[in-house]
Amino acid sequence: MPPGPPFPEHLHNKTVTGAVASYTGPLDKAEAAFKPLRDFGPPLFSLMGPMPFPALNSMFDPLLPAGLQNYWKADFVKELSDPVIEAHVKYGPGVPTFNTAVHIYPISGAAHRVKSDETAFSYRDANFVHVLAAIYPNPADTPKNREWVRQYYEALHPHSAGGAYVNFMMEEGQERVIASYRDNYVRLAALKKKYDPDNLFRVNQNIKPPA
Repeated sequence: MPPGPPFPEHLHNKTVTGAVASYTGPLDKAEAAFKPLRDFGPPLFSLMGPMPFPALNSMFDPLLPAGLQNYWKADFVKELSDPVIEAHVKYGPGVPTFNTAVHIYPISGAAHRVKSDETAFSYRDANFVHVLAAIYPNPADTPKNREWVRQYYEALHPHSAGGAYVNFMMEEGQERVIASYRDNYVRLAALKKKYDPDNLFRVNQNIKPPA
């Protein structure tokens, strides 16, 4: 828990789990939609309420000022199976800084209503993506933060659907990029060869133009 407002002082620097949710339907139905989250636990505290969508998108910006160090890994999974949950229970409480987070995003709804070959995004059959994001201020702390992420990832990866969401990946090699696009990679590489044969746009999870 970050050591500052709007978080309650007695929870500062405590390790907690948070649920971030957004309901974009009619306002008079929002309370019923959120009732299970409000009742579960109950939560340590709640900041749920009507807000502009840009406010939701920027809510965590103060926790991530420029200049922080980052080391991330991610995976798609088909289900939150017992071994996956056990790995999160074992490693999640060891987050090394209050900036560090383990995100578990559901993939459902509209994402499942599109076929895997209709866009570049292939993992329409996955149900969750988990992201292990070590974020810390001191570069000298890189080894211990990186080791925490790697051990966590090694416990989760055997249960992976195969790839990851590319925005959540570090430099992990071309095979990892191919695994994240699956059968769509060949088609994307052909487009890359047509529009960027010299690989000018390569500062990303790069799709290399075929030789």
